[in-house]
Amino acid sequence: MECKDAKCPVHGSLKTHGYIIDGVVVSDKLRSTVIVEHGYTTFLKKYQRSLRKNSRVPAHNPPCMGAKTGDSVQISGTRRLSKTISFVVTKVNKKK
Repeated sequence: MECKDAKCPVHGSLKTHGYIIDGVVVSDKLRSTVIVEHGYTTFLKKYQRSLRKNSRVPAHNPPCMGAKTGDSVQISGTRRLSKTISFVVTKVNKKK
């Protein structure tokens, strides 16, 4: 099934560039948008220790991808699509 979404990186004309992030979908309540959480580590120079952190990134979810809560996804950077969305789901790695 081919989607008719112009903001789809596969079937539409949206170009991706920059960051590629692997994460887990924690919310799919918004229309055509998912919230993706990914973990990373940062180093605290003062204490000579690493610190684990999480970041939540809103991403556009094209109908052909259909990512749901709990899915492992890959998101890619793109032009600004709305006030808060600058990423798009490019691949669903593992369904819940």
